[in-house]
Amino acid sequence: MTAHTDTPGSVTTVFKVSGMSCGHCEGAVSGEISELPGVSSVQAAASSGEVTVVSAEPLDEEAVRAAVDEAGFELVGRA
Repeated sequence: MTAHTDTPGSVTTVFKVSGMSCGHCEGAVSGEISELPGVSSVQAAASSGEVTVVSAEPLDEEAVRAAVDEAGFELVGRA
């Protein structure tokens, strides 16, 4: 698990997502995760399968899993 505080009041977590292969995939995953409460930034990278999320508090992994599933992909876990 990679989670650290960048600035006071924010947490950065890196998740592994399987199935992303292009920019459209990145956008779909980013769009769903960015709708979660407290999320301020999402950066998905299809090449590595990693999604970096900055949020006000640590995110509930099941909420992230549901968002990734809604986008049509699978959350493998935290990187």
